[in-house]
Amino acid sequence: MQATITYQDQTYTFNPLQPLDISMPLHDRQPQPECFWAEPLAFDVIRVGDFVGSVAEGGSTNYKRVHLTPHGNGTHTECYGHISADENATIHNCLKRFLFVAQLITVQPQKQENGDEVVLLEDVRKQLQRIKPEAVILRTLPNSEDKLTRHYSGSNPPYLEHTIGQYLAEEGVQHLLLDLPSVDRELDEGKLLCHHAFWQYPENTRCGATITELIYVPEHIADGLYLLNLQIASLQLDASPSKPILYTLSPVLPEL
Repeated sequence: MQATITYQDQTYTFNPLQPLDISMPLHDRQPQPECFWAEPLAFDVIRVGDFVGSVAEGGSTNYKRVHLTPHGNGTHTECYGHISADENATIHNCLKRFLFVAQLITVQPQKQENGDEVVLLEDVRKQLQRIKPEAVILRTLPNSEDKLTRHYSGSNPPYLEHTIGQYLAEEGVQHLLLDLPSVDRELDEGKLLCHHAFWQYPENTRCGATITELIYVPEHIADGLYLLNLQIASLQLDASPSKPILYTLSPVLPEL
């Protein structure tokens, strides 16, 4: 099956039957991914009177409560409500489109004099000069599968140079996805400079822009251009667990 889209006067084909999932699967076993001192993800069997919400325990159906912190337990997408007191700034209200042309790039965080590992603006900018995508996906090196179960809390994980947020906003990039716990330093005195710069908050807030953190892009997915399907739960919160899906875009060459 083939479908087509046109972006910036170029037509592309993609196969809707060949999705590439870059989300982390959520489970209640250890090890599981965790950051910012979030409690572990847990699935609790609901018990009411004689009812047991577990087929394995003799119940008629599985019926469980999910204990989850979006920002701390796996792949999640957030809006500017993450840094705003506006009760209407929820991911459900802000994210109204779900298909975007996205550029996947791979970057190596650079060690700084203070020991921090930082993704630098120059390393991002030089890979985004040919096309202005609606979304940018950052895969950081090294890229091992232990990202799927890593405990980040207290480890000062890599983060982005805050000028990347400003650059992407100026370039019109609406959606930023990365395989790190945050675009900002784990402990930064609450400055959240990259968050503020990307959302242009509060002076010229980009209400429809989102940041998706803790993705995982397997090695077999090559850098390049993709159609991104950004799926969320319709939560009236600043963030939601999410499932970003990619479809490889192939340019249609003009006939000679």
